[in-house]
This record gives sequence, structure tokens and C-alpha cells, in this order.
Amino acid sequence: MSFQRASGVLLHPTSLPSRFGIGDLGQAAYAFVDFLAKSGQTLWQVLPLGPTGYEHSPYIMNFSTFAGNPLLIDLEQLAADGLLDSNALTPLTDVDLEKVDFEKVIAHKTHLLKQAHDRFLTARSPDQDAKFAQFCQEQASWLDDFVLFMALLEANGGKSWHQWERAIARREPDAIKAQTEALQASIQYQQFVQFKFFEQWQKLRQYANAKNIKIIGDISIYVCHNSSDVWADPELFKLDPNTFEPAFIAGVPPDYFSATGQLWGNPVYNWEQAQKTDFAWWIKRFQVTLQYVDIVRVDHFRGFEAYWQVPAGEETAINGEWIEAPGEQFFTALEKALGTLPILAEDLGIITPPVEALRDRFDFPGMRILMFAFGDDANNAYLPHNYVRNTVVYPGTHDNDTAIGWWQQASATEKQFLAKYLGYDSPDAIKDINWLLIRTALASVADLAIIPLQDLLDLDGRSRMNDPSHNAGNWRWRYRSSDLLTQELSDRLLALTQLYSR
Repeated sequence: MSFQRASGVLLHPTSLPSRFGIGDLGQAAYAFVDFLAKSGQTLWQVLPLGPTGYEHSPYIMNFSTFAGNPLLIDLEQLAADGLLDSNALTPLTDVDLEKVDFEKVIAHKTHLLKQAHDRFLTARSPDQDAKFAQFCQEQASWLDDFVLFMALLEANGGKSWHQWERAIARREPDAIKAQTEALQASIQYQQFVQFKFFEQWQKLRQYANAKNIKIIGDISIYVCHNSSDVWADPELFKLDPNTFEPAFIAGVPPDYFSATGQLWGNPVYNWEQAQKTDFAWWIKRFQVTLQYVDIVRVDHFRGFEAYWQVPAGEETAINGEWIEAPGEQFFTALEKALGTLPILAEDLGIITPPVEALRDRFDFPGMRILMFAFGDDANNAYLPHNYVRNTVVYPGTHDNDTAIGWWQQASATEKQFLAKYLGYDSPDAIKDINWLLIRTALASVADLAIIPLQDLLDLDGRSRMNDPSHNAGNWRWRYRSSDLLTQELSDRLLALTQLYSR
């Protein structure tokens, strides 16, 4: 579907300020929504919200594509609910206010979440009990598998599910029944944290919607091998039938980000099996995502037309091959099940005419990145004069450097072409490159424009969220204080938003 002309800000909730070492769904999230509203913004884009594992990537190592991340739960709301004592909410000290220390955060928050669960078990009201039961019933299609998976993961010392006792790995009914009974305490805790995440997120989303702000969420095309998704439905993935390890893994060939491509490690899909079920798992995935968000950005959209499949054991993504996927059949089934699809297509990378045809067949807006535009070629698809209206434009995304960081590293050719294109005598005449790119994005004909908060805050490359060429150290950036969202900043953004009819 096409969208009305609008703009918004890209910020993952983990990047919000808080006293507990990581952004959450508390006061700072509401202050951010207020800032968006005052600034004339109607969109808030977030990254996938699921519980993360290795290196805390919200895209590659989620334990579930359906569940929420317990680290985002606001402890102060739990105290307000009577589930924690306010004096127990000690701030997390000795941490960098601009970086998440996940190890410290996990230990600190998990301890308090378990305290809250203990009190919930003994002191919950009839109303809380009814809401909890309703949540567990309504979300049972994914929740039952997820909570048992997480309980088993803990009981097995964090080992991947394919290394568990074979009867459990194969989900034999008697083994599942026995473990469900044995791990009840852990299962109930996992149900509780999902219930509280969902409750707090829905409250925040309703607050945003009431201020005319829609939330753009992300569906990562792939899921983690060590996840409840693969454990519960292994036939939907290309796995070795004996070891349950991936037979092929996902990635992309050499591109802008890496000369050897990107090797993500996720198992690829068995699309033939998905077709036999009329894409039931995929439809459920979109249905649940739309309980969290208003618009879905489909990450790596080109994988629905053809995907890069690399044999397991390869050290880089070079020796892969393109395999066709039934994208048109899938999106037709999804549209039949859900109606008009509020989808944005992340169509970056190696995009072929069939990928563009699939995108346009369903009227999905594609993406344009200004940082990719200035390679001294007027035919570059990322230059604003080449845009169509049904597009979403960004100065850069979470995978790019900040605008200032990019400019500091840009080639002389890029700088010269950008200056010429935007009407400057030379690159030296350009001040505030981040605001120049913000203005260019907002002024473009693209229906939607999304600005990373780092660019609004004049931050350099030290505040980059993710560098796809490095596995370690990503996803940690956050801003220090809601005080940075000043009235002056709001007024500046509002003026540009109004000037360009967004």
C-alpha cells in the first residue's frame, strides 16, 4: 500500500536513557513520543523487539520471532503495580551512559524481574490473574512453545536445542509432557515476563497512537537456529535430518558493506514445506507482529524473490548461490488472510528486476539511502531526482554510520559530487552535514522520510548502532538523557517538517 506524506524518527527502545543500563518502556519512552508529537512527526521506527542472544543482535540471534525482549520491561511500572518495592530499584552504576553493557544489565534486571514474578505469584489480584490468563490463552499459538523452549534452554546450560536429549530435540510427546511438568516454575516465569512486556508495550503504543504517531516495526526475514521457532517447526527450515544443524545458512554475496559478503549463520527456509501449509507460520508471524506495530518493515525483502544460500561450514558468503523463493504466492496468501498490507520493503543490496516487480506488484514502498547516492553518477537510484513517491528515504539506517561519521570518512569524489548536487561551491562550504541530509530527505518527493535520532542529535560515528562488517560490539548505543530532546531541537525539526508538507 502507498502512504500519505509523513516523516518520523528511527530509534530502537534499547537506545533510550534509563537508570538501569538499557532503554526500556518507561518514562523516557513516553518523553520520546512527546518529542515526536511536538516536532510534527507521525512515525516511530524501531528494530525487532524480540529477546536477543549472541552479541544481542535484534536481527540474527533472537530466541523467538514472536516474543518480546524482557530487558525492555520498565521496572518502575512493576513497582507501581505493586510487584517491586521502590527502594529495591537501585540504579545500575559503573556503566557507560552511552553504551549498553548487556552482561551487567541482564544480571541486574533478571534478578529484579524474578523478584517481581515471585510477588505476582503470591499477591496478584483477581483482575491481574484474569488478564494474565487471557494473555496466555490468546498468545498460546507461539507462547507455549517459547516458554518451554526458554525453560529447557536454561535447564540445558544454554546449549543449542539440537544438542539436547534427542527425545526433547525431536519433540516426542511423552518427553515434552514430562519436561513441561518438571519445569513449571521456569515456564511460569517466562509467561510472566512476556505478559508484562506485552502489557507495557501495548500501553506505550496506545499512547503513541493517541498522539497520531504510528510505530514501524521490523520483521527480520531469518530467525536464529537456536530459537523456539526452529525447534517447534524444524520442517520449515533446511536442516540436516540427523544432527538438526543447518544444512545451508543465510547471507548475502559481496556488497557495499563487505568484500566477502555477509554470512549470517541463520538456517534458510524450506519454502516447499511452507507452501504445503499455505504459509501458515508466516501468516501467524505477521499477525503477531501487527499486534505490536502499525506498519511492518520487511528486512531483506529481496529474499522473498530469491535468497543467497551458503553450504554449512563455509567461512565466508562467497561460495553461495541464489535460490528462487515463492514471494508472489506468499504475499498473495498474506494479503488474502490480512487484507491490505501495511508493509515497507527493505530493497537494498543486489536488486534485480524480478525483485522490483515483486515489490511493485503489491505496491510496497522501497527504501532509498542518501549515503549511497553520491558516487558521481546522475543515474544513481539513491539520488533524490530519481525517486518515485511510493518510497521511504533515510539519510542512513541502523546499518550505516551516522551522517557526521559518514561525512568524515567519505571519499573526495563523494564530497565533491554531494556539494555540486546540493548547490555548494565546494565541500568546505558545507556545515552541519547531518542537517543538510535531513533537509534533503524531508524535501524529497518520497512519501515517507525517516531520520535516525543520532543525526538529529549531531552525533558522530561513535554513536553508530551497527556495523555489518563487524560481528562484535554492535547494538549498544543509547543517548544520555531526555534533556537532549530540547524545545530548540523540536522547533527546528518541526519547521522543516512543515516547510516540506510532512
